[in-house]
Amino acid sequence: MKLIDGKKISNDLRLGIKDHVKKIKQETGNLPGLATILVGQNPASQVYIKSKIKACQEAGIQSFHHNLDENSSKEDIISLINELNKSSKVDGILLQLPLPNNEYAQDCINAISPLKDVDGLHPFNAGLLNLSKSWDEIIKKNILVSCTPLGVIYLLHKSNISIEGKTAIVIGRSNLVGKPLSMLLLANNATVIMAHSKTKNLKEMCKNADIVIAAIGNSKFLNKNFIKDGATVIDVGINRTPDGLCGDVDFNSVKDMDVTITPVPGGVGPMTITMLLENTLKAFKNRH
Repeated sequence: MKLIDGKKISNDLRLGIKDHVKKIKQETGNLPGLATILVGQNPASQVYIKSKIKACQEAGIQSFHHNLDENSSKEDIISLINELNKSSKVDGILLQLPLPNNEYAQDCINAISPLKDVDGLHPFNAGLLNLSKSWDEIIKKNILVSCTPLGVIYLLHKSNISIEGKTAIVIGRSNLVGKPLSMLLLANNATVIMAHSKTKNLKEMCKNADIVIAAIGNSKFLNKNFIKDGATVIDVGINRTPDGLCGDVDFNSVKDMDVTITPVPGGVGPMTITMLLENTLKAFKNRH
């Protein structure tokens, strides 16, 4: 088994982002700025937000945090978003999900300016991704893509794992991970299978795939019976159990196989925040 060291790849990319931000400051006198919005006091969300703020500080990106009461209405949230849309200091806006009342989450996301949508969830940016014909086009046009899927592609590229012509199965069809990741894999010329809770013969489909991506939020769901020797396994799942964090893949079950795999923690997780910094940098460039 070979491990994909997401932490090292992430740290290397962050150093490059830090240098880029420093150069922008020297040449323009400006700094990219990221505004984060947390509604309520969800403990997991608080941890994520703190990590994002810390990463911004380390990269030299300005951080503007806004904490709203858990009883804030949709109108309250959208009012704040509208203020941030107008702010010349803010290049990216991140609304931490889920909201206490997640029914109107998409309405709030739709209120974010597509130019500042660093989560890549606005219909405009999702549409740009779907219309893109290639990875080169996505990069050249600085399209804002959901952070976790973008991080997965960077992990594969930086680990010299070929995507072109490979059969890739994505298990999970969320707007945040599964759908955009399938589009990114297609842009990299993979043959993509999208699987989900209603998929039949999942085990056989996974067994025939060169790249298996698990993003279902089901602890240790995939084991060695789903994966062939020589496959690359990307474990997007982060599940909290009495024994600690674990992924959607039963790591111990596949550890003696000839596979290349991301660990949990230390695989995809660090890349998500790094791609948030990358997207903030893209948003700055697009606006200026």
